[in-house]
Amino acid sequence: MPATAQRDIRILVDPAAVTRRAADEFLKAALQAVANKGVFTVSLSGGSTPKVLYAMLADDPAYRNKLPWDKMRIFFGDERHVPPDHNDSNFRMATESLFSKGVLKPEQITRIKGEYPDPEKAALEYELALRDYFRLQDGQYPSFDLLLLGMGDEGHTLSLFPGTKALRETRRIVVHNWVGKLYTERVTLTSTAANHAAQVMFLITKADKGPALKAVLEGPYEPEQLPAQFIQPLSGKALWLIDRDAGKMLSVGVRE
Repeated sequence: MPATAQRDIRILVDPAAVTRRAADEFLKAALQAVANKGVFTVSLSGGSTPKVLYAMLADDPAYRNKLPWDKMRIFFGDERHVPPDHNDSNFRMATESLFSKGVLKPEQITRIKGEYPDPEKAALEYELALRDYFRLQDGQYPSFDLLLLGMGDEGHTLSLFPGTKALRETRRIVVHNWVGKLYTERVTLTSTAANHAAQVMFLITKADKGPALKAVLEGPYEPEQLPAQFIQPLSGKALWLIDRDAGKMLSVGVRE
């Protein structure tokens, strides 16, 4: 994998430690962004580890009472091709763990409309929403203050799966992506868009991620096989928060 000067790999004792560190980093990024420009833009991820993180941010006074909730704008990195009340919906997960806690107003949240029969319509509408909010010209990309990411046990991130057409997209911000192995469509940020974030933060737990994680971080650069390798912020930083089980094969990173 090409050297990334801004890549910081931290291997923590267990998933709870990953969640706590992620909450600390979320708070730090939020306060810094608001101090610098008056608003904090964050793109949320789906998955079990982020779900625990969102609940901690909303429920733990150490974070709930310090976060600048009224200065946040919430977006999503990807979404399943399902309605917002579906069990598989990333929006539903975020609603149950975070939005329902009364810390944010609906107008602060921009979701991907996975319920549309045509996923291209959902992708185009979400891209337009991002262009409007970030006031983008043609050829420009949104710069989220924080982009939360996970990784699958085959090296996918966002809804960028190995061998899928979205991996070859270099101009769009958002695309729909047919994932044959799941027999479903997804709507996702492109890797080009993701790499314009000021900070990306991967949250990776569980032993089954170990081989793919080692390949992503230490193996040859073959992102068509391991899409997480595409995520290398152009001018921002990448923080990898990994639990001991997921990181057991790694020879890189700081073990804490």
